Amino acid sequence: MDIKDEWTVETAMEVLQHKTVDSKLWAEAVEWLILFGPEEVRDLLLQSSGAATSQCFPELKATGYAPDGQPCYNVAEIAKSLQISEKEAKEIIARKQEEHKMPHFIDEAETHKVQ
Repeated sequence: MDIKDEWTVETAMEVLQHKTVDSKLWAEAVEWLILFGPEEVRDLLLQSSGAATSQCFPELKATGYAPDGQPCYNVAEIAKSLQISEKEAKEIIARKQEEHKMPHFIDEAETHKVQ
């Protein structure tokens, strides 16, 4: 089954609002809403994600921005912040790219640099 067909907006929002939901299921619902949810929900979740990243990983700074405005990070810096190897970080990103059937690695030449 394609990830896009695994959820609906209604089921994903129900999971987010449930008081005792499993954290893995909650994360899957958030991930689906960020990828396929309505624009206003996506924007809110991406803003929250950015705030959480800044708070939990203050050393991790965007190296540029994708054409859609989303921050881009250096994979080696992500791996260091998560205390995993760069190889493992790349494998996780590649797996997500395959699951989502959309690119998550962005060529540096396609990003807008941070001044």
